[in-house]
Amino acid sequence: MRNRMIAGNWKMNETYTEGVVLAQGLAKELADGTGDVDVVVCPPAVDLKGVAEVIEQENAPFALGAQNVYWEESGAYTGETAPNMLTNIGATYCIIGHSERRGYFGETDEDINKKAKALMAHDIVPISCCGEPLEVREAGKHVEFVVDQIKKDTEGLEIADPSKYVVAYEPIWAIGTGKTATADDAQEVCGAIRKTLADIFGKETADGIRVLYGGSAKPNNVAGFLEKEDVDGALVGGASLKADSFAAMVKAAM
Repeated sequence: MRNRMIAGNWKMNETYTEGVVLAQGLAKELADGTGDVDVVVCPPAVDLKGVAEVIEQENAPFALGAQNVYWEESGAYTGETAPNMLTNIGATYCIIGHSERRGYFGETDEDINKKAKALMAHDIVPISCCGEPLEVREAGKHVEFVVDQIKKDTEGLEIADPSKYVVAYEPIWAIGTGKTATADDAQEVCGAIRKTLADIFGKETADGIRVLYGGSAKPNNVAGFLEKEDVDGALVGGASLKADSFAAMVKAAM
């Protein structure tokens, strides 16, 4: 049985001080616990320490995640963050392959594959993103496109514990646009992702890997996605920037 997951991607929002306040608010909203739902918050890098301290001080029922990582252990890589730096600060999850990283910063599937391997070597759970642009969706090739991403992103990975690897399907045309894929749209692609994972790693492992939906997921629509067989939670953008709305999504998943 896969535990559901609600992960919040704060993107480039919230100063250090604002991030602490948001994390404190979320800790209060979720003070009664999250049941069998795994909750992750992914603040900007400069906020990680502050949020980690809130989690510790408040005994908050959510884990800390980063938004990016580099695959080298150390060295002359100005502006980058190594996996052991994330571990040291308390991060146990990390988003990789987000379409904004792919689109704005030219990240490739090869990069994402290297990042996944580096994270897993440090026992950090990758939340590996995939998803198609609008023109691919309109051409009816969205499943083929995402399956190809999955194959490249997982090449050579060894997954001993399927709970330690997460996939997030985010159709690019639905991120921050107010447009949302239907629950059936999400199931079509998430089901294809799980089938592809089964082809690569075997059915038992694939059945244990969480596949999240992202793309304008909100408190008023998340329940519909979670009803689908292969949708195990949500990667949340804008709605994660308010403690009450993000908590409402967690409670909808419980």
